[in-house]
Amino acid sequence: MASTNYEFEGWMGLDPSAADGKMVWQKFTPKQWDEADVDIKVSHCGICGSDEHSLRSSWEWLPTKYPCCAGHEIIGTVVRVGSKVKNGLQVGDRVGVGAQTEACLGRLGYCADCASGNEQYCPRFSTTACGTYINGETAYGGYALYHRCPGHFAIKVPDGLASHLAAPMLCGGITIYSPLKHHGCGPGKRVGIIGVGGIGHFGILFAKALGADQVVAISRRASKKEEALQLGADLYIATEDEPDWAEKHARSLDLIVSTVSSAYAQMPITKYIGLLATDGTLVQIGLPADGNLAVPFGTLLNRRKVTSSMCGSPEEIREMLSLAVEKKVHPWVQVVSMQDANQALLDTIAGKARFRFVLEN
Repeated sequence: MASTNYEFEGWMGLDPSAADGKMVWQKFTPKQWDEADVDIKVSHCGICGSDEHSLRSSWEWLPTKYPCCAGHEIIGTVVRVGSKVKNGLQVGDRVGVGAQTEACLGRLGYCADCASGNEQYCPRFSTTACGTYINGETAYGGYALYHRCPGHFAIKVPDGLASHLAAPMLCGGITIYSPLKHHGCGPGKRVGIIGVGGIGHFGILFAKALGADQVVAISRRASKKEEALQLGADLYIATEDEPDWAEKHARSLDLIVSTVSSAYAQMPITKYIGLLATDGTLVQIGLPADGNLAVPFGTLLNRRKVTSSMCGSPEEIREMLSLAVEKKVHPWVQVVSMQDANQALLDTIAGKARFRFVLEN
C-alpha cells in the first residue's frame, strides 16, 4: 500500500475578495477517502477564466461555499489508488483532472447520460473546484500540493504530451474540442471560432488538427490577427475594424463555436448566425456576462441551429489527448510558479495571458 504521509495544502479563497489576488496558502481537509478515489500529487494546474467566478461566487446558479480552493486543469502523479477504481490507474501514473469530478455513475441509478458515456450532462454533475460532492462534502481544486477525487475522472496522460501543455487542455481544450467533434468538424467543413483567447486559441488548434477545410478566427479587433494566423487560422475577421464583415462573409461557414462571454447587448448574435450556410450550426460555449442569449427567429430560417455544450466526458478527454500527441497540438502556455498564483490569476483576469497561464509546483 502506498504511503499516505502527506498533507493537503493550497491557495484558499476565504471570501469573494480571493479573486482580487487575496488567496491564502493554508492546509485543508479533502473529502473523506472513498475506495473509488485517487490521490494525486499536483505538478501543474492551469488557470481558467472561470476560476475568478468560482472564487468570487459570482454565478448565482453555482454559489461557492467558503473556504474553497480553485483550479480544475490538474496534472499530477497518482500516489494512492482506491480498491474500487475501475479504470486501471496505478500509483505512479501521470493523470489529469478536468472541470468535472463526479456524476451519479450508477450509485443513484444510471441516468441516460452516464449510461451513454456523456457524464458531463449528468444531472448530478459536481465541479472539481469550489463545488460540492453528492454527499455534501466540498470539492477542493488544484491550486494545491495534492488533490483527491473519484478515480473515474482522473485520466491517464499519454506519453509525448508535456504536463504543462496537457493541463489547460483539461478544461480550455476539451470545452471546445467536444462541440467541434460532436458537430462534425473535419474534412469538408468550414469552421469559425469566435474569440481568440484561452479557449478560442484551442479552437483554432483543434479545428486544424481535425482536418477542417477552412478555419476562420473571429475577434473584435485586428490586434490578434498575426497570433491567430500563427496558430493556424486561414482567415481572420475583425468585427469592429471591418464595417462590412457580416455581408462580406455571409453564409460562408458550416460550424461556428463562440467562446465569448460579453453581455448579450454587446454580442452581434444576429450577424454571427448570418455567417452560417444552410444547415449550419452555432455553438455558444461562453456564458454571456448577463446570463442572456436571445436568438431572433428570423436568423434561423435557413435551417440554421443554435446550441450549447458542456466540457467533455472522460472518454472524449482521452481521445483529445491522443489527438494532441498524434497531431502535435501545442497550446500557447506561460508557466509560472505555484507560489505566484495570486498574481497569475490577476493577470488572467486582466487579459494578459497568451493564451493560458499554468501553475507549476
